[in-house]
Amino acid sequence: MTTMADTAPAPAVRGSEIRRHELAAFLRSRRERISPEQAGLPRGPRRRTPGLRREEVAHLSAVGVTWYTWLEQARDIQVSVQVLDALARTLMLDAGERAHLFQLGGCADPTPAASCPTVTPAVREMLRRLEPIPACIQNSRYDILAYNRTYGRLFGDLDAVPAEDRNCMLLVHTNPDWRASIVHLDETMRLMAAKLRAAMAGHLGEPAWKMLVKRLQAQSPEFRENWQRYEVVSSRTKTKYFSNRHVGLLTLEHTDLWLSPDFGARMVTYVPVDEESRQRLEQLQELARADQVN
Repeated sequence: MTTMADTAPAPAVRGSEIRRHELAAFLRSRRERISPEQAGLPRGPRRRTPGLRREEVAHLSAVGVTWYTWLEQARDIQVSVQVLDALARTLMLDAGERAHLFQLGGCADPTPAASCPTVTPAVREMLRRLEPIPACIQNSRYDILAYNRTYGRLFGDLDAVPAEDRNCMLLVHTNPDWRASIVHLDETMRLMAAKLRAAMAGHLGEPAWKMLVKRLQAQSPEFRENWQRYEVVSSRTKTKYFSNRHVGLLTLEHTDLWLSPDFGARMVTYVPVDEESRQRLEQLQELARADQVN
């Protein structure tokens, strides 16, 4: 004899189905709030859909239209972290919405979290006290986990960059302000690609690393060219030259200070090599302090 208990769906199945429907509704609501102009698309004379069409979201996210339609229909399909990351960027989600999207998708967000065990209050205080020397904490994937005020203004306005995009590789290859501040940009991009390939050797199967490379290849022809060279180089102390739009030319010594024995997180510092650069860093510190007050 079949009982109600025999035919009732398991709690895990019910939870999965509810999550799929929540994900579908969330995607539709975010899609409908973005105008074509915001996404860089023409509106056209016969548009009736509020916000973006499904096929537009699929195109901008580099996924199939049918697949994305099934996602909005709450079909039982697998969603990868790469696709969720692409959808989050296409739909212009803020940090809270992005976290919600990954939770509904049943995946851990591979981008750097707002807090990192390595970035303790003591480390943040150290960053602050190093000013006017620009300094930040990076992980092995070149995500910027924390930084002081002078570092935040060295290449432009890092505070204005979404947390998930605060990655040195991305910024060097795609951010106009960051690129304009680097005096020897071509050499730097080639060196950064070689550093990334060397660092990636121990992370070949990790989604966050594959996602970063895929995004760089899609957005930067310079990275695609340099990546194909298969060059590798380890981190090293180096004199670097920056053209800051507020204070002018800066000549700084780049140094990595490792915070853990596995060469994961490190403190990156830029120490002035001459008196003129030191004075200009002090000016930059004052500008950054004034911006924070205002």
